[in-house]
Amino acid sequence: MPKDENSGILIYAQITRERYIHTVFFELVEKARTLSQKLGGVDVSAVIFANPQNIEGAKSAFNNMGVNKVYFFDNEKLETYSTDLYSTLLVDLVKRTKPEILLIGATNQGRDLAPRISSELHTGLTADCVDLDINENGLLAATRPTFGGQLMATILCKKYPQMATIRPNVFKVHNVDAYTDTEFVEQSTQLIENIESNVELLEFRKTVENVINDLDNAEIIVAGGMGLKNKKGFELLKQFADKIGGSVGATRAAVEAGLAPQSTQIGQTGKTVHPKLYIACGISGAIQHTVGMDSSDYIIAINNDKNAPIFDIADTGIVGDVFEIIPKYLEL
Repeated sequence: MPKDENSGILIYAQITRERYIHTVFFELVEKARTLSQKLGGVDVSAVIFANPQNIEGAKSAFNNMGVNKVYFFDNEKLETYSTDLYSTLLVDLVKRTKPEILLIGATNQGRDLAPRISSELHTGLTADCVDLDINENGLLAATRPTFGGQLMATILCKKYPQMATIRPNVFKVHNVDAYTDTEFVEQSTQLIENIESNVELLEFRKTVENVINDLDNAEIIVAGGMGLKNKKGFELLKQFADKIGGSVGATRAAVEAGLAPQSTQIGQTGKTVHPKLYIACGISGAIQHTVGMDSSDYIIAINNDKNAPIFDIADTGIVGDVFEIIPKYLEL
């Protein structure tokens, strides 16, 4: 697999609807700096799409992050995400700058954008990764769950750029200043002047569930599994979470059983979280769930089965009935 002139790491910096850069970008930058050192100190660059009203605010987010260069596309047509417009410009940028690695956060937007880009570039894409490394041959080794979460597979890409999407919250940000004289390079948007997007956004509604149950930034999460039996069990969990200032999470099985909303799902097919405290209530500990929470700083497990796999990763285990233990804490 000839490398040719490909060099450096390019990261897609998603600007959210609220006009800030998605937190997964900062996680990827920190990881990319580690990968860069293993590649001999190659440049770490970023690309953003914005409109003239918010580009200056977006630039300030790159201070002391260790990003060597930021490519930015500045056009009114880019204010709302468009697969057609964004992919056209990003594919052209990659062809011109020739990075050896392209990283995109596995957000809803990233999961839509990355396959289109990899297809246009005729390169591979390892999706929904939970770890990244550089192997002995200098290739990106991207690790993701496979076989229903039963195994972890490390995948190599045969072509450049080597692409991967990475789940939010799998890499921690340590807030270490990495001063770099970042160069901002404006890119032409001429390619999209005559392109009309095939999809038009008519309205965006954020559900109340997503607003009140923000697992991405929660420091305390109280999660429930099938051991909670019914919706009343999750109502009890919500009372407990409210009392200790936490958010409610759930396993896939609990969500599919209708005990909790899909927005609370944690695990391989849900969210990845790393709160300071994770309290697993009535959760057996199948790898499909633990892959989404095992990086939590401290894990407490409550389960009436002393042999439940969740105890293998828990810092503190309580063998007992959730319906007896949680009410006692609520009385305190």
